[in-house]
Amino acid sequence: MNILMMTNTYAPHVGGVARSVESFSDALRQAGHRVLVVSPEFEGEYNDGPDVVRVPALQRFNGGDFSVRLPVPGFLTERLHEFQPDLIHAHHPFLMGDTAQRIAAKHDLPIVFTHHTMYEQYTHYVPGDSPALARFVVRLATEFANRCDHVIAPSASIGQTLDERGVARPVTVIPTGVVADRFVHGNGLRARQRFHIPAEAFVIGHVGRLAPEKNLRFLAGAVCEYLADHPTAHFLVVGSGPCRETICDIARTRDVEARLHCSAGDLGGADLADAYQAMNVFAFASQSETQGMVLAEAMTAGVPVVAIDAPGVREVVRDQRNGRLLQNADERQFVAALDWIHQLSAEQRQQLDDAVAETADDFSMQRSCDRLIHVYEDVVKRQRRESSPEEENTWSMILRQIENEWALLTSVTTSLNDALFGDDPGEVSERQ
Repeated sequence: MNILMMTNTYAPHVGGVARSVESFSDALRQAGHRVLVVSPEFEGEYNDGPDVVRVPALQRFNGGDFSVRLPVPGFLTERLHEFQPDLIHAHHPFLMGDTAQRIAAKHDLPIVFTHHTMYEQYTHYVPGDSPALARFVVRLATEFANRCDHVIAPSASIGQTLDERGVARPVTVIPTGVVADRFVHGNGLRARQRFHIPAEAFVIGHVGRLAPEKNLRFLAGAVCEYLADHPTAHFLVVGSGPCRETICDIARTRDVEARLHCSAGDLGGADLADAYQAMNVFAFASQSETQGMVLAEAMTAGVPVVAIDAPGVREVVRDQRNGRLLQNADERQFVAALDWIHQLSAEQRQQLDDAVAETADDFSMQRSCDRLIHVYEDVVKRQRRESSPEEENTWSMILRQIENEWALLTSVTTSLNDALFGDDPGEVSERQ
């Protein structure tokens, strides 16, 4: 199959969606399929190769680390003609998502959509953030999903949420798998030496984008409190983002700054694998995930997790089996959970490690890719059955494009009306 991936974020941007697109694209190519990734331009140097097309974009939108596609009519026409896609896989309902809908209407292609993000928890990146805006993006994402042929949910919790929000299209739960070879061969001692962490230290680690929606103020407070009571414990933070200074400030306030170790930026490849292997436990407090990819990565590296219960997290972390899953963001409980990991006997730690390995196997990329290919094959076959065997004339193509444009306009209008005059402001948060 020829698969057209359309995403608002891609390497060198670091984030769950970008990593998911890259990982699935690599796995699909290894399985014998062709994949063309379409993404906005991004700041910095990167070498995409022939299978990535960049479209003009506005950089550093609203001070964040995202780029926003600029509408350039006809920019992709020649490349699409060469590629001849069998289907489109959209990874966002906005921006590139609109482009995906238009391409599908023009070329009569099926669309698969992965609902990666709880978009209402990211409205602080947009001017005018408000409860009405949160309701608007929820409804718009739901309308987009209902105009696609199939929807992928990264976790069962998100699948249930989509059903509650009115997504009527078929939904399949497929987490982004982890390529085990990228994480099992790391050298933890090398990472400890790099960050000047003693070989015998108990290391609490965190990997991810250091952004407000990740609940990092709480996480830093809990981990630094643990460090204050345990002089041999250290905190290793890998990532970049606006909350880096917040973490450093909290460490200074708790007088544990000397045992906080932050990477100079995002790590990848062997450096990331080394960092995971340097950790004794992975700490995670985000409640905005659709799938905690870093949790599966940590467990693939053999690291248990302490996390707060949330969609996308509870599917990975099993309390007192492969880590600790806490029901509330309570600092004392989080500190106690970290200590629970630290105080395990050798036999108990082996049992924990065995459960971690079992979880890692459940989230292998091979399993996830096989399931995604099955979805692709199904939507392509269905599309071919439903398409008229007669050659489509120009007029019918124009009618379909007009119908699609009307659907796009209607979904925006309906979503805006509901945001302003519909649901109760608290309803969105209650559904999370």
